[in-house]
Amino acid sequence: MQVFRGIPERATQSCVLTIGNFDGVHLGHQALLAELRAVARRVALPAAVLTFEPHPREFFAPESAPARLTSLREKMLLLDGQGVDHLYICRFNARFAGLSAEDFVEGVLAHGLSTRHLIIGDDFRYGKGRRGDFAQLQQAGAEHRFVVEAMRTVMVGEERASSSAIRRLLAQGDMAHAARLLGRPYSIAGRVVHGNKLGRKLGFPTANIQLKRIRLALAGIFAVTVEGIDAQPLPGVASLGLRPTVEGDGRFHLEVHLFDFDRELYDAHLRVNFLHKLRDEAKYDSLDALTAQISRDCAQARNFLSQLS
Repeated sequence: MQVFRGIPERATQSCVLTIGNFDGVHLGHQALLAELRAVARRVALPAAVLTFEPHPREFFAPESAPARLTSLREKMLLLDGQGVDHLYICRFNARFAGLSAEDFVEGVLAHGLSTRHLIIGDDFRYGKGRRGDFAQLQQAGAEHRFVVEAMRTVMVGEERASSSAIRRLLAQGDMAHAARLLGRPYSIAGRVVHGNKLGRKLGFPTANIQLKRIRLALAGIFAVTVEGIDAQPLPGVASLGLRPTVEGDGRFHLEVHLFDFDRELYDAHLRVNFLHKLRDEAKYDSLDALTAQISRDCAQARNFLSQLS
């Protein structure tokens, strides 16, 4: 997958395009991307995705913006895995937000990306003040000679697959239900960095995963598997939160204890799959009480994970 930062003034090649934030790359996104690939193959053009950084809601209302399901790097990896040929990452700033609907179509879709076929949801809005709608886009496509196609809503059972539904399920700790809408377990990927080594002192050494999110969609203690070390995912237990028992820095931390594992992992890039929530975070009166609870968490996680194999 080729990645482009920004939109060129003039495209050197036409494309089949879809537009969106693609947070989580869930089953609804995957169905849209499958249609994108099919059309791209049929007309022998690259399958292209236009996405935004930051998320538009983070630009307009950072205090109330939703938690991200995926970091930009994670989203890029997931889109690459879905067979996207070209990824355009558009900086969402005041200049871009101020583009009229007409300028967006002409400057971005027609000239910048040379769109020949556009696949979007029928609720797609564009241009300053979100004034452009699907009907206007169809008319503009006819004028600029590109096809505009609406993607159907993807249902899992009787439920719509959406990023907002997945955020709600993760906040509730329903990992299995969230995984059904994602088409895979929810995960967080990041580089292993140095921590305060408290876990090692307590007899439960942890890998501290660097987090690159403004806010997180879930918190608590989880049974997990970890990819990026051996050929098969390794089992463990993870803590994601503010670490209330120890003096903290007010930031969220992701710490993973791998069962029966004693190798160094600093600077490794790992993916943590959250399979089952064991409990919420809690504050303990002493490190001895915390250690006893970690031991119970490990036993519960081992028991849960053993039932999956």
